[in-house]
Amino acid sequence: MKNKNIYFLIAILVISIIGLGMADPIPQDLNYHNFGDQRKFFGIPNFWDVMSNLPMFFLGSYGIWMSFQNWSKRPDIVAQLIPLVLGFGILLACFGSAYYHWAPDNNTLVWDRLPMTLMFMPLFSLLIYDFVGKDIGKVAFWILVPLGIFSVFYWQYTESIGEGDLRFYAFVQFFPMVIAPFIIWLYPKKVSYIKYIILILVWYTLAKFCEHFDKEIFNFLGFWSGHTIKHLLGSISLVYVLMMSNAWERELLHET
Repeated sequence: MKNKNIYFLIAILVISIIGLGMADPIPQDLNYHNFGDQRKFFGIPNFWDVMSNLPMFFLGSYGIWMSFQNWSKRPDIVAQLIPLVLGFGILLACFGSAYYHWAPDNNTLVWDRLPMTLMFMPLFSLLIYDFVGKDIGKVAFWILVPLGIFSVFYWQYTESIGEGDLRFYAFVQFFPMVIAPFIIWLYPKKVSYIKYIILILVWYTLAKFCEHFDKEIFNFLGFWSGHTIKHLLGSISLVYVLMMSNAWERELLHET
């Protein structure tokens, strides 16, 4: 039965890749860099979009600190590295996003997107490791993390030759969210962190909604833009990411 489940997941992956390949290349819309709130305070351009990344500094620092707790008690190197890479991803996202919003363009956007892959891919690896199987999860981690990083540099390269293509990066960002419910359904397991997955998705969806209506929200509120609020809501989502990681570790240590 479990082999059939693997084939089912592989089929979803293959169909998704084929669908992505059939779609036209997606260049970066340069209007994306034209954010609703471009006010400058204390010499900092786009002040609120820059400073609203600050919560990620504290969340990422906490995540890194937590990753070293019980380090030697975890069963393998991947179980040790998943929380560490995740914490570094959050911390680097603080600096990468702030750097991008200080001077928004395609070149600085690379350093905003790169840390994002260090959050998406460890979380995806965690689910595979815990639900599908530890051995598959270990392999997935060593493939997915470099793949996520490569997706950003692939996009950067295609932009540099005038053939911008975001499809690969979009796949890295959204495919885990598509397949995660299937993994949980096909490999039922009683874990305490399912509620955190739901809360992560809820807050992340709200953040993306605010990002989409960046200027409209700024025009309505007058003091914060949708993108600034996106950063803050995204930080709430990351609180639950860290809670999920901690709950996973507790259950992992209990099993061992």
